[in-house]
Amino acid sequence: MLKLGGEMFGGGGVGVDPDVVQTVSRQIAAVVRTGVQVAVVIGGGNFFRGAELQQRGMDRSRADYMGMLGTVMNCLALQDFLEREHGIDTRVQTSITMGQVAESYIPRRAMRHLDKGRVVIFGGGAGMPYFSTDTTAAQRALEIGCEIVLMAKAVDGIYTADPKIDPDALMFDNITHREVLERGLNVADATAFSLCMDNNMPIMVFNLLTEGNIARAVRGEKIGTLVSTPGGRPSF
Repeated sequence: MLKLGGEMFGGGGVGVDPDVVQTVSRQIAAVVRTGVQVAVVIGGGNFFRGAELQQRGMDRSRADYMGMLGTVMNCLALQDFLEREHGIDTRVQTSITMGQVAESYIPRRAMRHLDKGRVVIFGGGAGMPYFSTDTTAAQRALEIGCEIVLMAKAVDGIYTADPKIDPDALMFDNITHREVLERGLNVADATAFSLCMDNNMPIMVFNLLTEGNIARAVRGEKIGTLVSTPGGRPSF
């Protein structure tokens, strides 16, 4: 399961940056051609963030639904680049019914698509307000039987502090889910880490902007930070 942040799709701005989507699709296509099954969850931060809109007075539930629709736009952009430029067969499934542009989320159908070598891109988040797309990635990964959640970020991994603010921040090579939660490391939604901890799902946090990193993560190379629970399922 590959989790992509929506803010990266916008290249730091509002909307979709075709150059970024092209880079991401090229990396995904290279992995798929090796025979690896790939599912993707994309955020919508390049369009809307429910929590931020709430701070400006908007109803949180309505703001979150706007964010969910933003994720679908990102899904369609990635689907277009994968199919048009790389010939990779894809399916978009959404938690909110929109039959003209995507299938509804059906776990068994998603698994069947993966078995056929298709990339399945999940949009619409969890379909409920107050749940992040990080949590959606964890839930979808567990339900369709993924081996690991690859959490692509704009930083190299999980640090002791924000490396953009603290030049002395150190990166972890390995850390447990519980340590991430107890230290309050703000790398992803706490609910996502808690869900993965309870179900022994490893997470790899790595830098998406480094060309070829998705393939390196899939091969189990030592990049980024591996989050796991001792005694859980074996990681890559």
